[in-house]
Amino acid sequence: MKKTTEIDFSQLKKDISKYIKNKKKIQLIEKVYLFAKEKHHGVQRLTGEDYIHHPLHVANILITINADAETIAAAILHDVLEDTDTEANELKENFGEEITELVVSLTKINKLNFRLESQAANANYRKIIVGLSKDVRVIIIKLADRLHNMRTLWVLPEKQQKETAKETLDILIPIAHRLGINQIKSELEDLSLRYLKPDVYFSIVETLNKTKKDRDIAVEEMMLNVSELLRKHQIKNKVKGRAKSIFSIYQKLDKGREFRDIYDLMALRIFVDTESDCYQALGIIHSKYRPIPKRFKDFIAMPKTNMYQSLHTTVFGDKGNVFEIQIRTYKMDEVAEKGIASHWGYKEGGSKLQSTLEEKLQFYRSIIELKTSNVDDDDFVSSVKQDVFDETIYVFTPKGDVIELPNGATPIDFAYKVHSQVGEKMVSAIVNNNIVPLDYQLKNQDIIKVNTNPNSLGPSREWINMVKTAQAKNKIKAFFAKADKEKYYENGEELLSKELRTQKVTNQSFFADENISQVLKHYKLTNLEELYIAIGSKKISVKEVVARDYLDSNKKEEVVFKKITNEDQVKNVSRNEIIVEGMDDLKVNIAKCCQPIFGDEIIGYITKGHGITVHRLNCPNSNNCKERTVDVRWNKQEDKKYLTNLIIYANHDQNLLLDIMAKTANFDLHVKHFNDLEKKDDYVFEIVLLVSEKTALDKFIQSLENIKEIDRVERVIR
Repeated sequence: MKKTTEIDFSQLKKDISKYIKNKKKIQLIEKVYLFAKEKHHGVQRLTGEDYIHHPLHVANILITINADAETIAAAILHDVLEDTDTEANELKENFGEEITELVVSLTKINKLNFRLESQAANANYRKIIVGLSKDVRVIIIKLADRLHNMRTLWVLPEKQQKETAKETLDILIPIAHRLGINQIKSELEDLSLRYLKPDVYFSIVETLNKTKKDRDIAVEEMMLNVSELLRKHQIKNKVKGRAKSIFSIYQKLDKGREFRDIYDLMALRIFVDTESDCYQALGIIHSKYRPIPKRFKDFIAMPKTNMYQSLHTTVFGDKGNVFEIQIRTYKMDEVAEKGIASHWGYKEGGSKLQSTLEEKLQFYRSIIELKTSNVDDDDFVSSVKQDVFDETIYVFTPKGDVIELPNGATPIDFAYKVHSQVGEKMVSAIVNNNIVPLDYQLKNQDIIKVNTNPNSLGPSREWINMVKTAQAKNKIKAFFAKADKEKYYENGEELLSKELRTQKVTNQSFFADENISQVLKHYKLTNLEELYIAIGSKKISVKEVVARDYLDSNKKEEVVFKKITNEDQVKNVSRNEIIVEGMDDLKVNIAKCCQPIFGDEIIGYITKGHGITVHRLNCPNSNNCKERTVDVRWNKQEDKKYLTNLIIYANHDQNLLLDIMAKTANFDLHVKHFNDLEKKDDYVFEIVLLVSEKTALDKFIQSLENIKEIDRVERVIR
């Protein structure tokens, strides 16, 4: 059994210095090491080595993919928050916010129990999701941490070995694949197989060892011959023998293949300087060695989703042996082995992954969302493998341009990917010379022609539910938002005019400069056009706009004295939270129909025998009889929270619950109840919240409406 050896920091420092030239960064890592060593002093792992050697091994794995200084520092510190008395503030004071954030986020992800047990979402999970979405380096450290733990898995009981191996295979290896970090992925695969199916693993190892000597001789001869062949044609090259991973052999055997039918047991990897050299080398090799039909793949012209590029071919080599040959540039090889980590950018002022690559990692958040959903074990693993890691498809324009789309994309997605105007003027689609419906799911290597009409009025609202990409969905929504603006303006103008007549308010008084200025200021609008649009789109209540300054308060006070009777029967819900203008110690109730909360514009409604019921100003139940209303205002109580109901209209429900719950944590709202009201054409949810005041609720509603799957959010008035 392979045991990990203790690691020397001085050697680690030399390895880091080979590519990190900033002395201050090296000094920072050394300071981090001394800090972690002191914190872990006296603690040993189950392997018998001092604990500090584990984070050093993790850092060493990251050095092999040229991780930046902050990532290495965070790797060395990654267990101090969980396993020692260290606080986050102490890390921040010593090493700064960036490193601390990485360690904090990693500590949170390490607390996740990925034992494939369904769990409901909770506040801690929500915080972890937010933390993980900020920086991909957290994920890369996690993979390195798991790799070293897998190397020392022999120390754990068999049951834990299998649990950890299964978790690694089902959850973490697909992530490593998506990030393209092949050198970590391959070792994790072999180690997972070794503990999940030891009999199979060692059987493959034994079979390989029997033929190892003959294969090594054959590979060495082929390497020399191919390298010399390319040099004769003036192509600079480097050729290496490539060992087939045990796990990849297992996958082929598991599909019913025989050992003798696995062509790439003997394999070469050829490195050249340029992309054109790759294709020239391929032609030269095929001119001498006969290729096996249907075994050629061009991942240079059509890279894999994780940015992998290479030419693959399988040929009959010397003495009839079959060889798989991969041809790539040195840069392509770096990406193939290190994946997204090959794009670490090094500058004197620090380093960050390219922002465009960060955008490719939004899928990772979906994994955490799935994990916090109430799904059974099999559904969870299936979702991660199929939904989250769906293969990207590559389709073509009629001119041969390659367009990358997610699996399940439609011709509408394709049109918007080409150009927004193509999408807006699209009328039909032809795929592989056949007319298809617009909701047709495209397949890999389809050739799509989009027919447009310059006189088209634009997309259909139904397209929002037909498209797969966020880009197309947002473009369609933006089109209708713009198109609706004029309609909202006209509708708002009409509603306001009608309400002014109902309330018997003259245009001259309402549109007076002072009054309009106050209205716009109250609703944080800049001009009258915005007011009309807000009213027409129902974002604000026209009744509230007109009523707030034109109610006869003197008349209402007189009504109070005449109408309030039988005070002994009134239940005093909150004596001090509502103040009735001009009177003290009146008993009030909060209306259940509109559930006003602190900060709402409110009005009191005088009931018979039940005192005053407080409604929101725009509640229709308070407008039935104007002479029975009275001015009231809030008297803030710091610890008071109010119930309120929201209705959420969405166009999709996948993982939406978790997004909503995450938002409640950000705004310190407490969820009392969540109900799925799914209907035929929409996804509708009702959420009951405890909230302290209107500002927090408004911000929460706005944040929900920023979620692309959510169309609108409304407060309930029953």
